[in-house]
Amino acid sequence: MTKRLIVGIAGASGVIYGIRMLEVLKNRGIETHLIISEAGKLNIRIETDYDVDEVLAMADFTYTNNDIAASVASGSFLTMGMVVAPCTVKTLSGIANSYNENLLIRAADVQLKEKRKLALMFRETPLHKGHLRLLTQAADMGAHIIPPVPAFYHHPKTIDDIINQSVGKVLDYMGIEHDLFKRWDNSELDKLLNKSKTSEEKLIAIK
Repeated sequence: MTKRLIVGIAGASGVIYGIRMLEVLKNRGIETHLIISEAGKLNIRIETDYDVDEVLAMADFTYTNNDIAASVASGSFLTMGMVVAPCTVKTLSGIANSYNENLLIRAADVQLKEKRKLALMFRETPLHKGHLRLLTQAADMGAHIIPPVPAFYHHPKTIDDIINQSVGKVLDYMGIEHDLFKRWDNSELDKLLNKSKTSEEKLIAIK
């Protein structure tokens, strides 16, 4: 069976996460199905140097957000899951409340009802109780909440390093191999401990 992944780009800040996902998945033997909301298309123009058509061309299949009759709207269309990157509060609310007003939300709802993987790269801060309740509802229904919160143990040097680490975490969840970031291997801690030990030995020798 062909491996298929649905990628949704909603209108929150951080559309680069969805774009980078498509770039990484290109030529990796995974068929990508892309849905971009109208606000998502606007943010692509605002936040990046990409043209919307360029982003659409990165995917194997694309759909308009009002195409409720699309293949990805049906549970009989087999996929390995879906990622919404980024995920807006509105999209989260639609998913958490099964309010399938557009294709992006309907496709996400299908993943949940079919017990498939759904990753939500929720982009909002600070969070009030309403946001937290919606996140809890979505998690209780089976969604995996993966906000793009950067790690720094791998000493990122560029914005791309930070973006890649967050995208890599989603790919890990989906079971897709990649080499987007350096994984924790305790080497930095060992260096620090060895450095401290050497400094202590020098201090003892001086005394």
